[in-house]
Amino acid sequence: MKRVWLTGLLLFAAFIAAAQAAVQTQEVDYKAGDTVLKGYLAHDDSIKGKRPGVLVVHEWWGLNEYARKRARMLAELGYVALAVDMYGNGKQAEHPDDAGKFAGEVAKNREAAKARFLAALKLLKNQPGVDSRHIAAIGYCFGGGVVLEMARLGVPLDGVASFHGSLPTTHPAQRGKVKAKVLVLNGADDPFVTPEQIEQFKKEMAKAKVNYKLISYPGAKHSFTNPDADSYGQKFNMPLEYNAEADRRSWDEMQMFFTRVFRK
Repeated sequence: MKRVWLTGLLLFAAFIAAAQAAVQTQEVDYKAGDTVLKGYLAHDDSIKGKRPGVLVVHEWWGLNEYARKRARMLAELGYVALAVDMYGNGKQAEHPDDAGKFAGEVAKNREAAKARFLAALKLLKNQPGVDSRHIAAIGYCFGGGVVLEMARLGVPLDGVASFHGSLPTTHPAQRGKVKAKVLVLNGADDPFVTPEQIEQFKKEMAKAKVNYKLISYPGAKHSFTNPDADSYGQKFNMPLEYNAEADRRSWDEMQMFFTRVFRK
């Protein structure tokens, strides 16, 4: 009986150790010009050898716990993930006014935004477990718009996935310039993304011959992947709403997308 108890205890200890040894995270500082950027790396150290890397671009609130959680989820799928800092110095917004200001500063300076994104891309590619030939990016809301802009700018990525991101641009995609395959995961009832914007985006992608897919989830509103969306919406009287079904389906769609774009 004592031997059985001891064996069980050892197995439990081994299980706990394995769980703790799996996903490892690290706060990292990097720079774009004179701007210090504060990212968050996640990887599963039980996986040996090189694997694809994925950049995660935050919502307009900044690099908060939500973006970090998505990086950890990607690590659990076997990728090395870097949640990036597009605002600099790890700035986060507590109010929509500040979030709009931070996001607007990035939007009005496209080249600075590209430099910050490229700095994160370089950092991710240089991680020891990353296969630098296979990199993708995902983004949420503001971040979804960012990854679409990086694709339009011709940043060398296998693919970009935008979750409830903005679609309009002042610099439409040009034929032959976009290297990334594009996945847009949209809420059909998102008041921030109009039917006209969707139609314009489709025309833009078709004209530029971009390999893209756009899915709109019925009943899903803005920020449908974020469980905190309901509280944000109530607090600030904004049309934000979490949708568990659309969250699950869009994450599954992203996984299938990565299987395709990372195929050798």
